[in-house]
Amino acid sequence: MSAIASPATPITHYENFPVASWLCPARLRAPIGAIYHFARTADDLADEGEASPAERLAALKAYRQALQAAAGVQPVAPDQAWAWVFAPLQQVIRTHQLPTQLLHDLLDAFVQDVEKTRDGAGYADQAELLAYCARSANPVGRLLLHLYGVTDALALRNSDLICTALQLINFWQDLSVDIPRGRFYLPQADCDRHGVTMAELLARQVTQSTTNLIAEQSAAARASMLKGSELVHRIPGRAGWELRLVVQGGLRILDRIEALEFATLQTRPTLRRRDLALMAWRALWM
Repeated sequence: MSAIASPATPITHYENFPVASWLCPARLRAPIGAIYHFARTADDLADEGEASPAERLAALKAYRQALQAAAGVQPVAPDQAWAWVFAPLQQVIRTHQLPTQLLHDLLDAFVQDVEKTRDGAGYADQAELLAYCARSANPVGRLLLHLYGVTDALALRNSDLICTALQLINFWQDLSVDIPRGRFYLPQADCDRHGVTMAELLARQVTQSTTNLIAEQSAAARASMLKGSELVHRIPGRAGWELRLVVQGGLRILDRIEALEFATLQTRPTLRRRDLALMAWRALWM
């Protein structure tokens, strides 16, 4: 058996930020949950366990074929691989005319992650990193907006800014975890400009140069989040409050990174219970 978890086994772990929580409209909790489980399971195929890159890529190829089948006219069979993911997702695709290209974009990003890690490759510059975020993060926001019925160009642009910010915040939060696993997200051009070498990153040395580099990346993520945050006023009802908390969660992680003096090469900051009250207070005044 492959080192990748069996496709019949549901995932049980979740991200830092709420998904399909009680704040979401009840009618959308199941569709949002179906999209999340699709993305989370694909992420696990790309990242979890001890599988080889070839095994991961083969699993993602099979997963894409299952997506293509779910987008077709035939119902998902109970014994089909990942049926627990694709049967609910098929219903969402049909009921909500879900744009499946966005789901394929997510899979493209997962494949890229496997290939980059296999090759020990990073990102040449900000443009390449942001192009990755456009596939790894932005589709999720666009899918949610589609469910909410908010599809104008400004809303999509602000959603992209928030989702890209969340992805970048996750990168800068997880440097101490990702680098030992062979994942390099700090753009090479920015490293060169600050005089940060690969040897320093692999050793996870905290120097003035690495501090300045991570501070700069964190500031860019904060600017993206703040620019996109006006979207919270466009999303109706409880979903808008959910988005407020997502935004404030990301901003609070950035506060934690700053409190560590940007030493996330060695320490992974996390949110604490007392942060939740502050996030709720800030969300109230957005």
